Amino acid sequence: MRIVVTGGGGFVGSHLCEALLRRGDTVWCLDNFSTGEPENLAGLRDAPGFHSRHTDVTAPFDVPGPVHAVAHLASPASPADYGRLPVETLTVGSRGTENCLRLALRHHARFLLTSTSEVYGDPEIHPQPEEYWGRVNPIGPRSVYDEAKRYAEALAMAYRRSLGADVGIVRIFNTYGPRMRPYDGRVVSTFIRQALEGRPLTVYGDGGQTRSFCYVDDLVSGLIAMIDSSYSGPVNLGNPCENTVRELAEHVLSATGSSSRIEHRPLPVDDPTRRRPVIARARAQLGWAPRVPLDEGLRRTVGWFASRSPSAEGALHHHTVHHPVGA
Repeated sequence: MRIVVTGGGGFVGSHLCEALLRRGDTVWCLDNFSTGEPENLAGLRDAPGFHSRHTDVTAPFDVPGPVHAVAHLASPASPADYGRLPVETLTVGSRGTENCLRLALRHHARFLLTSTSEVYGDPEIHPQPEEYWGRVNPIGPRSVYDEAKRYAEALAMAYRRSLGADVGIVRIFNTYGPRMRPYDGRVVSTFIRQALEGRPLTVYGDGGQTRSFCYVDDLVSGLIAMIDSSYSGPVNLGNPCENTVRELAEHVLSATGSSSRIEHRPLPVDDPTRRRPVIARARAQLGWAPRVPLDEGLRRTVGWFASRSPSAEGALHHHTVHHPVGA
C-alpha cells in the first residue's frame, strides 16, 4: 500500500511510519514539525519506500502517485502543546482534517482519523464505551484539543454519510514509549524526566485520579488494524488496566531506581478524574488488545530516556547493577 501519514514526525506518527515500512508499505510522511521532531525520522531517511515532506495540512495539498490510505495524526496532542498552540490545534482539527479527507476521497483511499479519549471529557460513565457522548467543557483550557477532535469526528462521519468516504475513527487513550518529548507535559514523560534528574515527581491533587497507559507498539498495531479494516468506528484503542497517578509515580521510581520524593500540587482545571477504555469493539472488530504490561513498557521507555542523557544513563546503570530485579 501507499500510505500518507500526517504528523509522521511526531511521537506516535514516527512509530507508525516505521511499522508500515517494516511490512512493505510505501509511506509519505507529512509534518510541519510544530511539535514533531525531525530526529524521530533519522533512521528512516534512506529506507526504501519512505518519503518525507515538510507540509502544513491546514493548506490544500497532494502527493504524487496513487494513495491507498491516509492516516491523519497531525495535531498538537499534549497540554503543553495545545496550550501553546490553541488556534493551530483547532485549525488542524477542522481545516486540516477536511484537507486530509479530500485527499482520501480523490484517491478513493481509506481515511484513518486518530481521535482521542479527551472527547469523553471528565466522564460520568466509567469505564468509557464508544457509545458514551462525553462531558466536555467547550470553553475550558483543554477545550481546543477536545473540541477539535470532536469536530473532526463529526466531519469524518459527514464525509462518510454524504460522500461515501471510507472512514475509520479511533479514540486513543494515554500512550507512552520511546520518543516522547521530555517537556511535553504528559505525565509519563514528566515523571521519568524528573526521576532521572533526581527531582521531585509532581503529582497533581492527591494522585487518586486514574489513567490507562498503553505502550506505543500496542497502539500502532491497533492503528494498522484499523487502516486495514473497513469498519468506521469509533473504536477505543487503549489499555483497560487502570492505574492511579500516584501508582504510576511509584512504578516510575521503581523503574528508574530514583530516590526522588513525590510532591503534590493543586489539581489543574478540568483535569479528568477517571479514564479507562472499554475495548470490546477493538477486540471484536480488529482482533486487537494491548500486550505490553506497564512495568515492561516503562522499562523500555526509561531506557530510551536514559540513553538520551549520559548522566541519566549512568545513574540508571548504577541502579541496575546494585539493585537487581527482585531486590
